[in-house]
Amino acid sequence: MVLIPLISGYFVYSKRKTIFANKKYSFAAGTILTIAGIIFYLLGINQQIKLNQNDYLFITVSSALISWTGGLIFFYGTKTFRNALFPLLFLVFMVPIPTYVVDKIVFFLQVGTAEVASIFFKLIGITVFREGLIFQLSNVSIEVAKECSGIRSSMATVIIGVILEQMFLRSWWRKAVLLLSIIPLIIIKNGIRVTVLTLLGNYVDSKFLTHSWLHKGGGIVFFMPIIIMLIGILWLLKRSET
Repeated sequence: MVLIPLISGYFVYSKRKTIFANKKYSFAAGTILTIAGIIFYLLGINQQIKLNQNDYLFITVSSALISWTGGLIFFYGTKTFRNALFPLLFLVFMVPIPTYVVDKIVFFLQVGTAEVASIFFKLIGITVFREGLIFQLSNVSIEVAKECSGIRSSMATVIIGVILEQMFLRSWWRKAVLLLSIIPLIIIKNGIRVTVLTLLGNYVDSKFLTHSWLHKGGGIVFFMPIIIMLIGILWLLKRSET
């Protein structure tokens, strides 16, 4: 996340001539947006006791971005804002996702991961008794827990996808196809990870599910193939565009 401002700054710098081509003060719009950001921040301060740390950060970081955007419009105008829309929107990745939304996303990924893992077990020919998110094999029983959702790697994949589509694609529908392809790729990656770890725990050593590096910190092993597949989809879309 600390790289987000640097990446946004790169996009601003690379297109600075276009972005700042029509500089003009916009006092009213800039002032209103800046004040809105300050009010939002004060509301967060007032409700800090009732909020958890994640939701409090959501308000404070969001209010900062709103105020920064207001400052940009104040000094450079609305045309500059429109020209710099992508770098500004990219900064949204700095904002922590509200807990309520995170819970919904995690549950969706849990269910999707369980479905994909179930399909893989059937394709391999492994007898599995399933009850919801719990799978019972001959020697082990596993649950597709919240940690199996891969929410962090999912966010990283989305960010990489957004960067790639902005740098290499022109048409909006190809950009949309690339971003939408990320969802099934993430769920497939999670399903593969659950399937592999479960089979290793059941047929090799149960420690693969309890104390192994592959379980606790081996997400990168399953993450990189998904990035390669994403780049492959990008290549096909780029080729169709040219």
